[in-house]
Amino acid sequence: MSSVSLGLCKDTQAPQVQLLCRTFPSSIINMNAIVDTSIFLGKFLYYLFESLVCKIIPKNKKNVAGEIVLITGAGSGLGRLLAIHFANLGAILVLWDINQEGNMETCRLIKEKSDVKVFPYKCDCSKRQEVYRVADQVRKEVGDVTILINNAGIVTGKPFLDIPDHMVEKSFLVNAFAHFWTCKAFLPAMIKANHGHLVCISSVAGLAGIKGLSDYSASKFAAFGFAESLFLELSLQKKTDIKTTIVCPYLMNTGMFDGCSTKYSFLLPILEPEYVAQKVVNAILQEQVYIILPKFAYIALILKQIISPKMMLALGEYLGADTFMASFKGREKENELQTETERKHQ
Repeated sequence: MSSVSLGLCKDTQAPQVQLLCRTFPSSIINMNAIVDTSIFLGKFLYYLFESLVCKIIPKNKKNVAGEIVLITGAGSGLGRLLAIHFANLGAILVLWDINQEGNMETCRLIKEKSDVKVFPYKCDCSKRQEVYRVADQVRKEVGDVTILINNAGIVTGKPFLDIPDHMVEKSFLVNAFAHFWTCKAFLPAMIKANHGHLVCISSVAGLAGIKGLSDYSASKFAAFGFAESLFLELSLQKKTDIKTTIVCPYLMNTGMFDGCSTKYSFLLPILEPEYVAQKVVNAILQEQVYIILPKFAYIALILKQIISPKMMLALGEYLGADTFMASFKGREKENELQTETERKHQ
């Protein structure tokens, strides 16, 4: 409203004018709400139709030949398999791992099968300054990273009160904080070019708390939340050519969860790493934002949001959540540290 009309509303004693002054702003608000709601519904229905079409007719897979792909935890397990897949697609590989021996083995396996450029670096992702130092080295020696895959992770697998304090801190440093440091190191160049892809390997345990995995689950929740927030931030900044993929697999048969069992494998199987690697690569190539494995986990997670806590506990017991960590062994490592990044080639 103009200053004149505001003055009129203030000075006049006429009830009709005062009523008009009170009603006019609320009418504008109501009109704005109607317009905003209409736009929202239009976009919602359009995107719903778009998603349904994509389910029937999958998007063309993007070409990653020549892209610089950095994978943390590349010295073993899922990280190694992802590196091999991207090498077969013609990408330039940058391999990070705390275990130099495992990292060099991944490099050797790639060069045996592919004629691509591979650059292995030793990096402890739990140390912020080391991440920044090695990132500078990568930029100078290889170039700007265009696909960043935060895969490195650790698990202790102990009841909460049995977890040493330093292991709680280590879980967050590797499983969550490292994502912050790597993104801070490589995202600015992606933003400048409006081109890139951020990949977060979280977990089903990053969507639902799991008995015996309090530090792991909490850190994976943090990784998921960070990746999702960054996706929204970049989208609202119109950096739509910087893609995000957030991966939440169930337990994988990489050795990291040795000894764990699943009650009903037809519902929640221990996943084979090659299967997960192929699914992750396909999701990246199709620029899929969320991927949860196996598909039954989608149903369980939806039920979690709508059923009562007691019903949720009953569902957990039915699925074996109370027993699957009972025989957990993990890997025998110094300081009881079970790491995805320190496993030697098996």
